Amino acid sequence: MCSGRAEKNGPILSIRNVTKKFMGTVALRDVSLDLFPNEILGVLGENGAGKSTLMKILSGVYPVTEYEGEVVLEDELCRFASPLDSQRGGIGMIYQELNLELDLSAAENILLGCSPMTRFGLIDWKAQEASAREVMKRLNSNIDVTVTVRSLSPSMQQIVCIARALVRNPKILILDEPTSMLTEGETRNLLDILRRLRDEGIACLYISHKLDEVFDLCDRIEVMRDGRHISIWERGAGYDSKRIIEDMIGRRLDMMYPDMTHEIGEEVLRVENFQVPHPYANGKSIISDVSFSLRKGEILGLGGLVGSGRSELLGAIFGVIPHTSGRIIKNGKPVQIREPIDAKRYGIGLMTEDRKKDGFISTMNVCENMTITILRKLVRGLLLDKKKEYAIAGEYFNRLNVKAPGLSTQITNLSGGNQQKVILAKWLMCGLDVIFLDEPTRGIDVGTKSEIYKIILQLAQSGVSVVVISSEIAELTAICDRFVVLGKGVVQAELDREAADEVSIIRAASNT
Repeated sequence: MCSGRAEKNGPILSIRNVTKKFMGTVALRDVSLDLFPNEILGVLGENGAGKSTLMKILSGVYPVTEYEGEVVLEDELCRFASPLDSQRGGIGMIYQELNLELDLSAAENILLGCSPMTRFGLIDWKAQEASAREVMKRLNSNIDVTVTVRSLSPSMQQIVCIARALVRNPKILILDEPTSMLTEGETRNLLDILRRLRDEGIACLYISHKLDEVFDLCDRIEVMRDGRHISIWERGAGYDSKRIIEDMIGRRLDMMYPDMTHEIGEEVLRVENFQVPHPYANGKSIISDVSFSLRKGEILGLGGLVGSGRSELLGAIFGVIPHTSGRIIKNGKPVQIREPIDAKRYGIGLMTEDRKKDGFISTMNVCENMTITILRKLVRGLLLDKKKEYAIAGEYFNRLNVKAPGLSTQITNLSGGNQQKVILAKWLMCGLDVIFLDEPTRGIDVGTKSEIYKIILQLAQSGVSVVVISSEIAELTAICDRFVVLGKGVVQAELDREAADEVSIIRAASNT
């Protein structure tokens, strides 16, 4: 609920001296910011800077009784006790993890909780679909609102989320990493939609780790670090990317991509004539006939457009999903990998694309998530040797510079970048000589990205062979030694470091 009066002709939203603590840990410390009408304000900061905590206060997830300070929306002092209060106050929240009911239609998702009713107290399905079509038209989208959300692409699902917020007539939209699962073209479309909404009078708070995207879209930028306001940047004065990054991480960033030499040795893995069935289209293959090799200490970039089968190929090699045909040769000998435990036995690990879905176990702490792959080594009698477990986990905790209160911290309380480090530690403990990294820096701030790049290069220096999938082609070209580009189910090109750049990889991926 909201009460009281604020100044007229001022910002549409003011956050005043907000402090939020968790069990004595200060997540936000005396933070203030303003959002003006017809403005898109970018909020930047490393994972753990307090951005998400601030947005959860604005969206009512953290009620007014759990923080200090004030939130003023237009002319009213707001005291949100729940997300419903925030919605009623005019704030629409769009989360990074799309919270949709996948087996309901797009219309049902858009009007969920506010469906029009007939005079008999039943849902008016025709009116509901009409309202959904109307808001889709406002977004210049031709999505069929009668289809189930499960059948839609991630970008279409993102538009459904925006439509669901718009149908409630918000004054403000908050978007948390909205393009993390989108292609470059889908991202451009979303940014165009947000510009139109801004011109229609809806103010936006926009959180993203993609700096180019923020610089292109946002009218101003708020930088946070360690729960504090650090700086504010105006588009008119120009965005200095180097200084903004330094504001975010609290130190000079001399090099985004560390320059570390490593030797490349003999072949350790060869994949021959792999065929992988399409996950959604029965009778079709997403990988038709792919072969590639990987050498000791090599960082191999796996390029391709979304839908090219990169993740499916690595998943099939690792035994997560079946393959129709093909051979895997490890250290010169054919091997049979039918499930992940076989891959692990042959020294192959996989860091998956979706860490929250299948990267870690949310009910476990940091130590337990790290050591889950080596439990047999920790058994003493009938019980786990907890002292040994904590000693080994502590070694990797320090080696990978995991930022957390301790090994007993629940993994869900860590930032995305530190969760990635824990998952990486889980595989490094196994003594692997091959590791597949699927989007290892997705949703991670620039400072932690630089740390992940350094870890990848250190792995190569130690003789571990790495295959990297990344949607950021600049990232691939900066850290990889060689590139295999997929498209239409086959290898479209193999490029060495000297021949590869963003243009050549995109051309090969697009088969142009």
